[in-house]
Amino acid sequence: MQIRTFRIGGVHPEENKLTHEVMTKVAPLPKQAIFPLSQHIGAPAKPVVAKGDKVKVGTLIAEAGGFVSAPIYSSVSGTVFKVDTAIDATGYRKPVIIINVEGDEWEESIDRSEKLELLADYPELTPEEIINRVKEAGVTGMGGAGFPTFIKLSPPPTAKAECVIINAVECEPYITADYRLMMEKADEILVGLELLMVAAKVTTGYIGIETNKPAAIDLLTKKCEEKFGTTNYHVEVVPLKQRYPQGGEKQLVDAVIRRQVPAPPAIPVNVGAIVQNVGTAFAVYEAVMKHKPLFERYTTVTGKKLQNPGNFLVRMGTPMQDLIDLCGGMPEGDNKLLAGGPMMGKALTSTEVPICKGTNSVTVLSDDDARRKEPMPCIRCAKCVSACPMGLEPYLLATLSSMKNWEQLETEDITSCIECGSCQFTCPAHRPLLDHIRLGKSTVMGIIRSRTAKK
Repeated sequence: MQIRTFRIGGVHPEENKLTHEVMTKVAPLPKQAIFPLSQHIGAPAKPVVAKGDKVKVGTLIAEAGGFVSAPIYSSVSGTVFKVDTAIDATGYRKPVIIINVEGDEWEESIDRSEKLELLADYPELTPEEIINRVKEAGVTGMGGAGFPTFIKLSPPPTAKAECVIINAVECEPYITADYRLMMEKADEILVGLELLMVAAKVTTGYIGIETNKPAAIDLLTKKCEEKFGTTNYHVEVVPLKQRYPQGGEKQLVDAVIRRQVPAPPAIPVNVGAIVQNVGTAFAVYEAVMKHKPLFERYTTVTGKKLQNPGNFLVRMGTPMQDLIDLCGGMPEGDNKLLAGGPMMGKALTSTEVPICKGTNSVTVLSDDDARRKEPMPCIRCAKCVSACPMGLEPYLLATLSSMKNWEQLETEDITSCIECGSCQFTCPAHRPLLDHIRLGKSTVMGIIRSRTAKK
């Protein structure tokens, strides 16, 4: 068995997959659900409900606010309490819809049965119909980025898809939500992959899984042989060496099909690949075959000091405090709460931040893990350069950003940074490289957008 990986940079943090073998539980309904209108890349959704309106599970509460946007559906039934602002994962107050939960009444159009639906039984599902259902259901990338899925399935005329790659890598420490999803919903994931291949008009598919998940590799290999062995589809499970950030789509494309995606604005489809998270494949299955909008997701709640870390099927809008309470409450001492994993997760200012479409993990770091070490002068070791999976020079980008040299930052290709944190993780001087680079990248991208708008 050939084990592949990407060719530039990378690190291997301690795994801490504490919840690897913990079966997924259904999280209880919150008393009040909070729905941020920006749960995706692009324009915020626009509310279509007002205070006092009654909603059911699966009711549209906000429509897409532009082409690059996605609608939002209620995950609960009850009464709209207010359309207001609340603190989200960025730490800023953003527009939200708040719903008081009353019972659990679902829209009748949603198929709630456990029956596995197969594409062969639905000849009306053309590529256009699949993409339309995915768009209407509000499906976005479930790995964290939140890019509307229908756009990825509709590449520009200058690019032609040759394959669909399912990102089942889950290379971040601590997180196991995708692993549990694979072990518990493998058949549905493969139907989702088939739908994605039909929508993309390709017959080749890959599922990239790191070798620390041997049970998932074995299960999906067996299921692929059973499902696709006698068809015109070529679907292959690709075992990957444990290496972070292999879950980055450019790194995954390099690892799986040995093609490197050029600098922005190039995207994977420019080299023939459409990359979708394994959670997205499952959401596509539910959207297309079960008429179920995206309003719940698999999420890991974890931390070394949590009493009962676990994996949960969570309704969107559930405050993180509810999940922390399910796991025994916040540990004593110094804690840092992250939306996501310790490498790319966002540190939160409140435990009332809700679960959103891209929230694959709620991570509680305690004591020494929660504290940053005191930064020291750069020792010119170049470890950050060796670790960068994009072939950049992080020490230089961080220095230029701290000096506000935006013009040279653009020249040095800062927009190619994927903000994986490998540079900061590997720095022996504990320098806050990623902090400076994130600031520089957002500033430079703002300058580029302003310049483009004036043309």
